[in-house]
Amino acid sequence: MGTTPKIIALDDDPTGSQTVHSCLLLLQWDVETLVLGLKDDSPLMFVLTNTRALSPEQAEAVTREVCQNLKVAIPQAGVEEFLVVSRSDSTLRGHYPIETDAIAAELGPFDAHFMVPAFFEGGRITRDSIHYVVQNGTPVPAHETEFAKDSVFGYSTAYLPDYVAEKTGGAIAPEQVERFTLERMRSGVSDALMRLEGNVCVAVDGETQADLNTFAQEVLAAAADGKRFLFRSAASLLTALAALPPQPIAAEDMAQYVKDHHPGAILIGSHVKKTTQQLAELLKAPGIVGVEVDVTQMLDDWAAGRSRLLDSTLAQVSQIHAQGQTPAIYTSREELTFPDVQIRLAFGEQVSGLLMDIVRGLPSDLGFLISKGGITSNDTLSQGLALRTTRLLGQILPGVSVVRTAADHPQFAAMPVVLFPGNVGDENALALAYQRLS
Repeated sequence: MGTTPKIIALDDDPTGSQTVHSCLLLLQWDVETLVLGLKDDSPLMFVLTNTRALSPEQAEAVTREVCQNLKVAIPQAGVEEFLVVSRSDSTLRGHYPIETDAIAAELGPFDAHFMVPAFFEGGRITRDSIHYVVQNGTPVPAHETEFAKDSVFGYSTAYLPDYVAEKTGGAIAPEQVERFTLERMRSGVSDALMRLEGNVCVAVDGETQADLNTFAQEVLAAAADGKRFLFRSAASLLTALAALPPQPIAAEDMAQYVKDHHPGAILIGSHVKKTTQQLAELLKAPGIVGVEVDVTQMLDDWAAGRSRLLDSTLAQVSQIHAQGQTPAIYTSREELTFPDVQIRLAFGEQVSGLLMDIVRGLPSDLGFLISKGGITSNDTLSQGLALRTTRLLGQILPGVSVVRTAADHPQFAAMPVVLFPGNVGDENALALAYQRLS
C-alpha cells in the first residue's frame, strides 16, 4: 500500500471536526496557509469555507478558489496522495451538488462521489438508503424533521437516491445512484469500489461507527490501488478515515485548558429549537448571567440600533465579568419574518457583525469562550478572533469541539474556544459544557 493519503476536508461550517482532534483548522485558504495544513503531522486538515452561510454562487466561487489553490499547494507541500471530503450537515442541509461539482471540476476526475450523512454522536443514521434523525430515542426520517423545512436548504425526501435526484434537478436519476446498504457494507464492498467509475453517486448506509470504520479501510485500500474518490459526508466518516487514538485530555478534564481559572463568556447565535431549550437550562446554572441582545432594535435603523446594542451589551458584560461571573450573551429568540431570502440573509449578516463586535470587545482576561451555532462559531474564529489557523484539542461533549488560540494572540492568548453546533446535544448539554470549564 502507498503512503497514507492526506485527508482534506472542505467544511461548510466549522463544526465538522466534531469527532476528531489534534489537527489544524484553516480559516484562510491562500496557498501559504494551505501548505501549512498539508505539511502538518496530523493525517487530516480542515479548510473552514463557511459556505453554508453563503449564496449558491458564492459557495461555488469559494469552493473553486480553495481547490485552485490546493492544486498549487499540494505539490509544494510534497503531498503525493490525498482524499477530498466535502463535509456538510448530518441533516442534509447544504449546497449539494454545487460543492461536489466544483471540487470535481477543479480536482477531478473522480471515479465516484459518496453520500455519507451518518453522524453517530448526533444520532443520525442511514439505513436502506434512508437517512434518519434520532429524536427522543426514535429514528425519524430526516424529511419529517424541522431541518427539512429549512427556508434555504429544504428537501422533500430522506431516501438518498431521490434526494440526489431532487437536488441535482434530475441530472442524476434515482436509479443511477449506487446503493451501499448495510447488508452490502457488512459483507465488504472492496470489489464494488474497484468497479466504480465516471463520478457515479453512491449512497452509503451506516448505523454504527464500526460500519464506517470498515468502509474507510476498504476505501483507503482502493485509493492506494489508484481509485479516485470524493466524499460528501458528515463528521463520522472523517473519524473512520483518520483512525486517531483518544484525544490528549479527556472531555471531563477540559478545565485544565482554562486560563488562570478565570470566568468565561458564552455567545449564542443559533436559533434552532434545540438551542433555545439549551439556553433555558444554561440560564439556571450557578455563575451564569443572561444578557439578551434584542436584535429587533436593528430592524428600522441598522447602524443606530447596532451601535446602541453594542454599547449596552458590552457594559453589562464588563460588569458581570468584574463580579467573577459568566455572561451568556444571546440574540432575542422570536422568529422574525422578511419579505425575501436576500433581506433575511442581509439581516443575518448584520446580526453576525454585531456579535463579532461584541467578541472583539470582550475582556482580554477571559478564561474561555463558548460559541453556540455553526455560522456564529465560524465568524468567531475568522473575524471575532481573527485567526488564520487554529489547533483542535478535541471534544468536550460528543460532537462539540474545543480549539485554542495561539499563545501569541494579541487579545486572547491561549484561550480555549468551544465550537458548539446549533443542533447537537440534549437540553442540558450547553450547561454541561459550561460546568466542565468552570
